[in-house]
Amino acid sequence: MAAAAVELIAAPSNLGLRPPVPGHEPGAWRAPQALLSAGLEARLQPARVVELDRPPYDFAAQPLTRIRNGMTIHGHALELGEAVRAALAASRFPVVLGGDCSILLGCLLGARRDGRCGLVHLDGHSDFRHPGNSDVATSPSLGTAAGMDLALATGRGEPLLTEWPAVDGPLVADEDVCQIGDRESEEIPPVTRFTAQEIERIGIAELGGQVTAWLERRGLDRVWLHLDLDVLDERVLPAVDTPGSPGMDFPELGALVSTLVGTGRVVGLDIAIYDPELDPDGVYAAPIVDFLTSTLAR
Repeated sequence: MAAAAVELIAAPSNLGLRPPVPGHEPGAWRAPQALLSAGLEARLQPARVVELDRPPYDFAAQPLTRIRNGMTIHGHALELGEAVRAALAASRFPVVLGGDCSILLGCLLGARRDGRCGLVHLDGHSDFRHPGNSDVATSPSLGTAAGMDLALATGRGEPLLTEWPAVDGPLVADEDVCQIGDRESEEIPPVTRFTAQEIERIGIAELGGQVTAWLERRGLDRVWLHLDLDVLDERVLPAVDTPGSPGMDFPELGALVSTLVGTGRVVGLDIAIYDPELDPDGVYAAPIVDFLTSTLAR
């Protein structure tokens, strides 16, 4: 992917996360500016940079939804979806800088405007929490979309975040999803899945080959790549909402993403959950920028 074809879309959202402490907003909304300030734009030299406004975070429940900031997430997804759609219409490769994982909904919405689009979901968690496998609909606490984004994208959850204009059915079909890197033991049928433990066993090269073969079997000419940075091992990147181990290091993640983008089937990607507030010295912005620029430059 030539650097000139890249369009950066800054989506400074923290809507899908719960407050880390009462009365304090999550800091993931700061990530786009932190990455741009660390040299991402200068090094990547994108064809265009689009900066969306930061949507307001609501600590209280919103009407007609049991999902925190559900109404605002819906509106933000429509705005982000239009930005992604416009980038694709201009034959550019959108790289969406989040923010939390709820931005996936807008990304897929924009990609779906041109028809079927699969999803490769790299995440240290499955983000598959929904009323069918948890108490999110009846719990006294609000649900958080960042822990539900894969469920919502596949049509599980409130219609507010599962039914979208000009899209027939869910944003992505179960069979067109590949989940990579979660550390969880429970089953998340019926998507294709490679856990962190399995990746340790088979290695990155074999993983890349198997995911490429899956894309071919499914006949997926268009796929969106969601990259939650907590797929990295906590020893490599602790400045995320929920760090964990085992996980990849930056060279492994770069090799995998390069393989996937190199198939020519990835139409765009989003990168989420880096929290600069958990990185007060700015130690981790530079390796994220190095990863992105070296991967896309290939």
